[in-house]
Amino acid sequence: TCFVNYNNPGIGEAARAVLAHNGVETEVVYPQCCGMPQLEGGNLAAVAAAAKSVSAALGPWIDKGYDIIALVPSCALMLKFEWPLIVPNDPAIEKLSKATSDISEYIVALSKDKGLAPGLGPLEGGVTLHIACHARAQNVGQKAAEMLRLVPDSEIKVIERCSGHGGSWGVMKENFDTAIKIGRPVARQALSNKQAFLASECPLAGLHIAQGMELMAKGEQAPGRSFHPIELFARAYGIAAEGAPTGR
Repeated sequence: TCFVNYNNPGIGEAARAVLAHNGVETEVVYPQCCGMPQLEGGNLAAVAAAAKSVSAALGPWIDKGYDIIALVPSCALMLKFEWPLIVPNDPAIEKLSKATSDISEYIVALSKDKGLAPGLGPLEGGVTLHIACHARAQNVGQKAAEMLRLVPDSEIKVIERCSGHGGSWGVMKENFDTAIKIGRPVARQALSNKQAFLASECPLAGLHIAQGMELMAKGEQAPGRSFHPIELFARAYGIAAEGAPTGR
C-alpha cells in the first residue's frame, strides 16, 4: 500500500517477519495504488485503470501459487470487492479478488489450517484495538481481534466505531475540527481503557485516534502512537524491529 511503502514501512517489515517465522515465503510486489483516494473523489476511470493494471501485474504471481495479501483494509476492500463492481466480468480482476486476503485474515486462517509457530509472548499492559470501517466492510468478522487474541495472557479491548477520520476527507485541514469531534467517543473510550497499546488496522484511523486521545488526555497518559495489529503480533513473537517505539 502507499502508506506502508512510503510512510510506515514497519508494517510491511512486521508482516514479512511474522510470515517468515511461520514458514511462509513472501515477495514484495507493488504495481501501484489501489485507487481508494480516487474512488472517494469520484474518479472511477482512474480506479478502473488501476484495477486493470494491478490485476495484470499480480496475475502471474497467482498463477505461480502465491496468495495476495493486503496490509491495509482499504486496499483489501478495493481488490476484493470494489474493483469487480467497477470493472465487472474481467477475468484477471475476478481472479485477483478471489486470491486476496487482509493480513489479519491470513494469519487467522493460517493458525486454523496449519497452526502457528510457537513463541508468542504476552503484550504487557493490554491492547485497545480499533476495528477499521473498511475491515468491517469486508464482512469477514473481527479478524484483527481474532489474531491478537492468539497472543497469550494479553487483554484485548475492542472498539468498533468510526474514528472520525473518513479516509481522504479527514486529511483536509478544513475538516480537522469536525473529524476530531466525530472521533471523540472513540478517543474517550480508548483513554478510559487505559491499555498500554493502541492499535488499528487502518494507519490513518490509528493516527487520528491517538491525536484525539492526546487532545483529551488532560494530564492522563495516552499512547504516543498507534500500531498496526501485525506490528504487535511481531512484537509478541519478539521479532519487532530494533528500536521500534513502545506503547506508552
